[in-house]
Amino acid sequence: MMTATYNIPLVILSVAIAIFSSYTALSLASRLHAAKGNLKKIWLSAGAFSLGFGIWAMHFIAMLAFHLSIEVTYNVYLVMLSIILAVVACGIAFYIVSKGLKKRRHMLCGAAFIGTGIVSMHYVGMDAMQMEAAIEYDQVLLVASFIIAFLAAWGALYLLFYFQKDATPFNFRIRKAISAVIMGIAISGMHYTGMAAANFTSSHEHPASHHIAGSINSTVMAYGVGIGMTFILGIVLGSIYFDKRLQMKSSELEFMDNIYQNFVMNANDAVILLDQNDVIISWNKAAEHIFGYKAEEALGQVMDIIIPERYRQAHKDGIQRYLQTEETSLIGKTLEIPARKKDGTELPIELSISALKREEETYFSGIMRDISERKKAEEQINELVYRDPLTNLPNRRLFNDYLAKSIEQASFDGQLLAVMFIDLDRFKNINDSLGHAIGDMLLVEVAKRMEACIGMKDMLARQGGDEYILIFPRTSHQEVANTATAILESINKPYAYEQNELIVSGSIGISMFPEDGKDAETLVKHADLSMYRAKELGKNNFQFFTADMNELIANKMSLELGLRKALTNNEFELYYQPQVEVESGAIKGMEALIRWRNPKLGIVPPNEFIPLAEETGLIIPIGKWVMQTACEQAKKWESMLNKPLRISVNISALQFQQPDFTDVVKKVLERTNLSATSLELELTESIVQNPQHALPIMKELKEMGVLLSLDDFGTGYSSLSYLRSFPLDTLKIDKLFIDNMHHVKDEAIVNTIISMANSLELNVIAEGVETTEQLASLAGKACDEYQGYLFSKPVPCEEFESLLQTITSPEPAM
Repeated sequence: MMTATYNIPLVILSVAIAIFSSYTALSLASRLHAAKGNLKKIWLSAGAFSLGFGIWAMHFIAMLAFHLSIEVTYNVYLVMLSIILAVVACGIAFYIVSKGLKKRRHMLCGAAFIGTGIVSMHYVGMDAMQMEAAIEYDQVLLVASFIIAFLAAWGALYLLFYFQKDATPFNFRIRKAISAVIMGIAISGMHYTGMAAANFTSSHEHPASHHIAGSINSTVMAYGVGIGMTFILGIVLGSIYFDKRLQMKSSELEFMDNIYQNFVMNANDAVILLDQNDVIISWNKAAEHIFGYKAEEALGQVMDIIIPERYRQAHKDGIQRYLQTEETSLIGKTLEIPARKKDGTELPIELSISALKREEETYFSGIMRDISERKKAEEQINELVYRDPLTNLPNRRLFNDYLAKSIEQASFDGQLLAVMFIDLDRFKNINDSLGHAIGDMLLVEVAKRMEACIGMKDMLARQGGDEYILIFPRTSHQEVANTATAILESINKPYAYEQNELIVSGSIGISMFPEDGKDAETLVKHADLSMYRAKELGKNNFQFFTADMNELIANKMSLELGLRKALTNNEFELYYQPQVEVESGAIKGMEALIRWRNPKLGIVPPNEFIPLAEETGLIIPIGKWVMQTACEQAKKWESMLNKPLRISVNISALQFQQPDFTDVVKKVLERTNLSATSLELELTESIVQNPQHALPIMKELKEMGVLLSLDDFGTGYSSLSYLRSFPLDTLKIDKLFIDNMHHVKDEAIVNTIISMANSLELNVIAEGVETTEQLASLAGKACDEYQGYLFSKPVPCEEFESLLQTITSPEPAM
């Protein structure tokens, strides 16, 4: 048995090397889990080498500290093998640990490999010793060395990685140092336990080292250890450098992560992160506000909690398709879809989706914006753009869009399509007499009634004013006729107004696709023409378009164009019809009647151009010219006869409604110097139907001295209240009653009118007297005056002047 001693400084150096290499290895190992790719391989290799070579260096420094009484050399091949075993074992251990730093089974496996590497390196290193002695081992101490190696490795890893969680950088470094000391001391303890287990027995069977090839002595080993430690020191310095760089990078990343988290959590839009199993792993404050789920309620739930049920399967299919092919039309695009809130209500959102991969995991992020207010604004804009604000019916723009699509569909299907143009009759009188508020109420009620007459496929739109237009896709002539009849009947029903009832009717024109036109513009134009034809035929009816209507409208347009030039070209002239006293036969006055002598058309009858003048508003300048010309002529005749002469001028409802009407009358009288009592204005019954408007104007005219006559009494809506309330001077009996006086009922009406007028002290003039029998009958009924072909038809100025010179009344006309 040989005895040995230890060099204490070298023993201490060996323990220091074990601690130093352990600290270096543990520092590198702690970075393995976070490292990726090539960087992970670098940390793994450096950690394995530093620990493996450090253990080897500690072993051989300890061997140098061990002094035997004989010379010792080392087998270079076994020395290299001991280094390789240590490094490989540590590399495998670190790889296992890097797969799960906080999992106990990984630490146990890692500790087993490190312990095995320490033991293998130690006993292979012991076997590398070449000397004239044999080594025998104490079995108990041998096993103890194995146990110490395993427990040392496991304890160090446990302390390092188990207490790594929630540790600050400073605390982690402290714990890492403690782990390194424990591992270093344990490695040293294992070595010296292994050395204590070895018994060296002198033997001549083992030759001295200098006789064996491939052996190295202690000096060379010392140099090898020095080189190895220098390499480990390099690793340490490099590790420190990279560690600082990584800490700086980590700080930057942490700062960027804080910025990102702050941005995400406080963003106005909902930002939601999902894993590939569709589980919510991030839920910001905006998501809480938009969907009503708190973060703790949403996290860990599947995305279905905010997806309407009808869209959930499509959502799942889209995720699976992306996971399998990484192709989808949704990634990177902005969508508008409905989402579901916690209370079950739905809201529109704008969604953009992106996908990101981390190793084998795929994550999805969704940025969602509540667009409820934007949708409401769009709907409001749509209402303004496509809806009539009064009736809420489609307006002209929406109508045109729908008509274009309906025509396209009808062309494809070979179906008929109808366009119906509806205009209310005499609506302007209601607007002017009762006010626009009542007129608007009437327009809304008419729209409701017409909507009740049409089907779901049909569209009713308001064209403007009192005009409506209808589209009937997939229809027939008979179906359209039946609907038009139903609409007219619904319009004709009375409308309640305060304690009274309003009556209105409609005129309808109809065009059919494709026979009356193959485009929207033509169909609407032809429906409009048909509507005017319905008005010409007495209103309150419907007319289908016919080819001759184009000619009629062309003539009407030509007539309107000529009418606009007639005043400028002096094409109008006045005819005069005498108003004769029944009893004496003397001319008491005359009615001025306009005539139009068109250069191309000749004499245009008044019943053709007067309605057109009223429709176009030209009746206002024409009526002013008639009054001016008639008063000028009456003044000349008064001067010629040297006595007053009454001139009657017809006034249209449109003229009477002008706010400056009384001023126009006053200025005409001033310019012509005609006495106001010589001017009689003939008013129609439509004018006096609005007492609130008519009565103040009539009183103002009466204060001026102008005479007022009610024309065509009995043919309209006259009532006794008009005769009692209005300051009238004359009542004119319509020609209709005079023509039929031979009938008992008509004669009774004439008698009643004359008797009523006499009792109210009104002058009575019978119109259209053409026979001596009619005149004799009027004389017996106390009628004051008459006019008609029996005495004279309307004649030009020169002919009437001749009549005045031959037949004049002996007394003043007034």
